Amino acid sequence: MDTIDLRSDTVSHPTAAMREAMAKAELGDDVFHDDPTVNQLEADAAAMLGKEAAVFVTSGTQGNLCALLAHCQRGESIIIGDTSHIFVNEQGGMAQIGGLIPHTAPVQADATMRLDDLEKAVNPDDEHKPVTRLVSLENTHNMAGGVPISAEYTAAVGDFARRNGLILHIDGARIFNAAAAYGVDVKALVADADSVTFCLSKGLCAPVGSVLVGGRDFIRRARRARKALGGSLRQAGVLAAAGLIALHEMTDRLIEDHQNAQLLAEGLSEVPGVRIRSQNTNFIIFSVAPDNELTLDEFVRELRQEYNILMSPYAGEAGVIRLRTHYWIDRRAIAKVVSAVRATLS
Repeated sequence: MDTIDLRSDTVSHPTAAMREAMAKAELGDDVFHDDPTVNQLEADAAAMLGKEAAVFVTSGTQGNLCALLAHCQRGESIIIGDTSHIFVNEQGGMAQIGGLIPHTAPVQADATMRLDDLEKAVNPDDEHKPVTRLVSLENTHNMAGGVPISAEYTAAVGDFARRNGLILHIDGARIFNAAAAYGVDVKALVADADSVTFCLSKGLCAPVGSVLVGGRDFIRRARRARKALGGSLRQAGVLAAAGLIALHEMTDRLIEDHQNAQLLAEGLSEVPGVRIRSQNTNFIIFSVAPDNELTLDEFVRELRQEYNILMSPYAGEAGVIRLRTHYWIDRRAIAKVVSAVRATLS
């Protein structure tokens, strides 16, 4: 029985075209800047997001940390959402490695931070306080349930940043999902940003890697940070080859994942005992009626054992499950999931 894995879009694996491209990739030594496949990926990524340059990194976490280290000095403060991935799920790398001080602002249900809250988070020019250097957004926002942020809001934050002499960084792990949701060119969502990270894995199916884009001098500093973090690679074209397919082919089909997520949410909503909490982009968050005989862990375990369907309770909120659709979840899989959930709860 084929596994249906809805735990995350991070479980997506390379397509057949990616595997072939990886096997045939032209290689060099990326530390010497002469891996042609990596160079092509970086050039194409920068052009696609409307920035001067790019650097290939091993993960979104590494890309975000490289950005913060390249933009900021030790002891400086950054404004960041209180539920942002950088703050919650990246082990506090900004502090333990970069010596940076997070100043959190509340993230709203629509994944934005109020401009008033951002204004309050800017420290005055006071020798008693750390210098505020940067503000960071996350698009789409993971802990807000995959909510995309609009170009208009990002432009407003960009204006706020410029007025206060701040740098704007976007953790755009799923920025192409946001572009698909709004039906806009990804450039429109990052035009006001000084730097952006995005993942080639997750919904784009590459096995490894993210890209950090920004100004040419910034990327030079980010490469130095990548080296210090052990992120410089050698024949990385093997990975970049899959990244090129992710960038040029997989970004165009993400709307299918969103449609499948909506279809799955609609199907689950018709199962007695299931309550859909939210559905945005490729995210679904739902709960099971507390009077059900199965605990949430038992529910998840039975789906795995009886139907080979993988889900997991969501760590961000007790009593709920978060699903994410991806390339390997098709309409047939969705029908199987709805049927299995109905049978398990009956």
